[in-house]
Amino acid sequence: MATVELTKENFDEVAGADGIVLVDFWAEWCGPCRMFGPIFERASERHDDIVFGKVDTEAEQELAGAFRISSIPTLMAIRDKVVLYAQPGALPEDALEDLISQVRAVDMDEVAARAAESDTN
Repeated sequence: MATVELTKENFDEVAGADGIVLVDFWAEWCGPCRMFGPIFERASERHDDIVFGKVDTEAEQELAGAFRISSIPTLMAIRDKVVLYAQPGALPEDALEDLISQVRAVDMDEVAARAAESDTN
């Protein structure tokens, strides 16, 4: 599956869907972003059940600001509308695959239970 360009107009719709969404915050001028881009693209081709989205932080400054992106590339992993991971830095291919495995393995019922518990405290 090819990556999806995310904008402030479509971000909520795409990231708010059920399932896993990986978001790469990047910019054309960023060397590490250009190195990570092909890794992200290859992963998108291997995992057709995951949405791979890219946010151009230059074109989408408002969206990048809303997520307080201060360093790029920043990778965000969202599953069932819950942000499970958000860290700056270009991951090597094996680390990205490991992250995808970890996101798949998360017990979302447990995450929901913990969120409900923290809401009552």
